[in-house]
Amino acid sequence: MVASELAQDMPMIETPCVNICTLDARIGLCLGCGRTIDEIARWATMSPSERIEVMRELPSRLAACNAAKATAAMG
Repeated sequence: MVASELAQDMPMIETPCVNICTLDARIGLCLGCGRTIDEIARWATMSPSERIEVMRELPSRLAACNAAKATAAMG
């Protein structure tokens, strides 16, 4: 089997990446997707249930990050 055939047989892993890969050192999160550096590094080896749990947390992480940025901009 050649590499292209192997790639076709492998399911795609859903990812929250939006190609805005900027880590905020203060909060330890990617400003694009909201994941930690550890979560980004381990993403491909996480179980589906681990990825689902992280995905559930991302909206609140990003909302908190955006609120903190807005507060900092006003202050």
